[in-house]
Amino acid sequence: MEPQNSNKERVFIFDTTLRDGEQSPGASMTLEEKLQVAEVLDDMGVDIIEAGFPIASNGDFEAVSEIAKRAKNAVICGLARASEKDIDRAADAIRHAPRGRIHTFISTSPLHMKYKLQMEPEQVFEKVIASVTRARSHTDDVEWSPEDGTRTEHDFLCRTVEAAIKAGATTINIPDTVGYSVPEEYYALIEMLMNRVPNIDKAIISTHCHNDLGMAVANSLAGVRAGARQVECTINGLGERAGNAALEEIVMSLQTRGDVMPFFTEIDASHLARVSKVVAAAANFPVQYNKAIVGKNAFAHESGIHQDGMLKNAQTYEIMTPESVGIKATTLVMGKHSGRHAFKDKLKDLGYELGDNQFQEAFQRFKDLADRKKYIFDEDIVALVDDEMGSGDDRITLTDMKVVSKTGGEHVCELTLDVEGKPVSVTVSGTGSVDAIFNAIKAAVGADPHLVIYGVDAVTGGTDAQANAHVRLEMNNRIVSGRATEPDTLVASARAYLNAYNRLLMERGASAQGALAG
Repeated sequence: MEPQNSNKERVFIFDTTLRDGEQSPGASMTLEEKLQVAEVLDDMGVDIIEAGFPIASNGDFEAVSEIAKRAKNAVICGLARASEKDIDRAADAIRHAPRGRIHTFISTSPLHMKYKLQMEPEQVFEKVIASVTRARSHTDDVEWSPEDGTRTEHDFLCRTVEAAIKAGATTINIPDTVGYSVPEEYYALIEMLMNRVPNIDKAIISTHCHNDLGMAVANSLAGVRAGARQVECTINGLGERAGNAALEEIVMSLQTRGDVMPFFTEIDASHLARVSKVVAAAANFPVQYNKAIVGKNAFAHESGIHQDGMLKNAQTYEIMTPESVGIKATTLVMGKHSGRHAFKDKLKDLGYELGDNQFQEAFQRFKDLADRKKYIFDEDIVALVDDEMGSGDDRITLTDMKVVSKTGGEHVCELTLDVEGKPVSVTVSGTGSVDAIFNAIKAAVGADPHLVIYGVDAVTGGTDAQANAHVRLEMNNRIVSGRATEPDTLVASARAYLNAYNRLLMERGASAQGALAG
């Protein structure tokens, strides 16, 4: 029997969730979260994982280095600007990887060269050669990117691409840095490079498209049709501004429409739903309900006409099955009488393997939840475990809270926090219950971060559904996110706010009370 992909060309998937994705304001992850994300990406079959920007901080360097040590199949990549320090730092970070890559870049558009770099084109050209040569002295897997490539003059772009390949670059990435292109333009650009650069056959051409006009995936696929064989993308489309091309959309587009795009990837698509949840939890970025492939409503059908068609033949309104991306039907198999063994089996089925201490804590939270909630859905357990894993060693925790609300009257929160081992109690009012809670927390910890985003959604249906609260705070030009899942919406809101506040403390390395005042 002929192999399924025998007549198709392979497209390599380069995931930059941990680098470009993490640059989204508020999407910073802890080392443990980055390691978890890298592991699920590797298990899913991602070809190259861009693990971070090693020169950016010691934390970024440590993350790339640790991911490199734990890599199984994926190439581990570090980003570097066109400077010796950047490149050497990236090389040091990836040196333990079974297969490592250095990705170096410099701006090439007239706008960027004049205003960002303040360099002449010839100076940039020499930097291209020097940076790729330096990177190649460390590894034989070097990627080069002309930043703002889609707004670069064609003659200069061809000249720099040719020089980068001649200097040793094995992958050439063409970024649509500001998401300005449309598919026809991007196709023509890649086609132009394929036709005009004499040594283009010695490198793999890559796409890196941003989603400012909502065309990142369409542009990336246009690039593939024109000859690109690597796509740079992120889980859930995470990324700066409007984000990047979404990995799950790229993979499922190629898998579903092989009739018009004869290409394949080595991604195991049945992992997509799980990886989406892991990244959303780690980055504290909820996935929009109608997000393609992995959104909560991606396989939901409410219209009566649609439901009738689905019952007769699923293909009437589904072009792919939920199972193909790892979405399973919700089950009601867990309850307060379920024991440790059953809970451990359920965790394994959901893709979790916890250490003894984590398991004991998760099991206790499960039993506590089962006492308050009649039915425990798979989604409840996922939320519970992700919440447990994301809490870390919080320096400020909620001890007790009482909220009194009155229609047309005052909303009051009586709150006790444990602040680094010391109880702090306050009573504060607000314009609503949540406002009173947040005001009370700010009064107790002695700081006033700006609330950027606050939202709550239900993990499952029903009035006893767990509330998944997410909060984004800004202080001193730094933005962090927090989340929490609880059966009680107000408790979830308080714990999400505290989770974000603890992240500010963790990044700042300051004492808890008054840490953000400066």
